[in-house]
Amino acid sequence: KQKTRGLVIVPSGVAAAAPQASDSQEVATVAAATEEYTPVERQAQINVQISFDFDSAALRTDQQPKLANMCASMQVMQGTVFQIIGHTDSSGSAPYNERLSLLRAQEVRRHLISTCGVEEGMLKAIGMGETAPYNANDPRADENRRVEFQALG
Repeated sequence: KQKTRGLVIVPSGVAAAAPQASDSQEVATVAAATEEYTPVERQAQINVQISFDFDSAALRTDQQPKLANMCASMQVMQGTVFQIIGHTDSSGSAPYNERLSLLRAQEVRRHLISTCGVEEGMLKAIGMGETAPYNANDPRADENRRVEFQALG
């Protein structure tokens, strides 16, 4: 059974409690709550890539400065809705990668809301799995494990 290194996404407004059998059910429910992907033209994309370690949805310390810059931009653009799109490399099964990519997008969304104060309604988390590699010549390349942002307006 594959795991995402103990990352648990807790819905906002729910206090963290001791792990229980029902917690794994809640995590699966949260991870399955995907938004529908809305394609955006290339010029409307914000090309800030947040990278992740292999088989992990944990936000790396070296990626936090990128999110601080993104946070400042989002605060200036109040009312703009952003898609946070998670991606994986091609290691693992497609269903597992779809879930992991969504967990990555949700972790970045959670960070922007809790650390930067970005409004929840401005951020949509979407998991694309391995379907859109950054490096199509090497689907298992590190740079394919990322989260990207798109402004919807």
